[in-house]
Amino acid sequence: MPAARESLLDAAYTALARRPWSAVRMVDVAAAAGVSRQTLYNEFGSKDGLARALVRREADGYLAGVERALTAHADPRDRLTAAAEWTVASARGNPLVRAMLTGCWGERLPAPALPAAPSGSTVPAQRRADGPLPSPADFVALVRDRAAAVLAGPGAPRSDTAELARSCELVVRLALSCVAAPPADDGVADLIRGALHRQPVT
Repeated sequence: MPAARESLLDAAYTALARRPWSAVRMVDVAAAAGVSRQTLYNEFGSKDGLARALVRREADGYLAGVERALTAHADPRDRLTAAAEWTVASARGNPLVRAMLTGCWGERLPAPALPAAPSGSTVPAQRRADGPLPSPADFVALVRDRAAAVLAGPGAPRSDTAELARSCELVVRLALSCVAAPPADDGVADLIRGALHRQPVT
């Protein structure tokens, strides 16, 4: 991602932490990023385009973290536990991730429509951002399918992964319940390990 675009998204995220999205001004985002307002409009097209790009970036960051969690351990249960813990930590630390995972967009946040938006952008990253954004159900499916693929290994027959996918979905849904109703310290890991005790994850 070009440096100017990333700086603008950083500036928009910082502005959002200080004030509601409705009060975030494009001119202020451009100034905070050290670029012209024209550069901002060239990259994103509009404030809605900026919102979609910001949401897309945070979604990609969350999914990249899931990928890291799933490959950071040898034991399958540890992998799923790490992915669940990442999900909860990400939602606690990032209001956009929380909104994406739960579908609960507060009035302080941008709430871009999930279907694709018309895009005349010449910027490839913006055309992607203007595409459909993941819904909470999409995130469940994305994380479930990626976890099942990692745990099953390359080339595993689809029929062999059906039960594994159910276990992975259970973990994702338990993690999302912890986002909505956070457990006590270390409660996420205990909850996931307890749920996986009799589940097929190898």
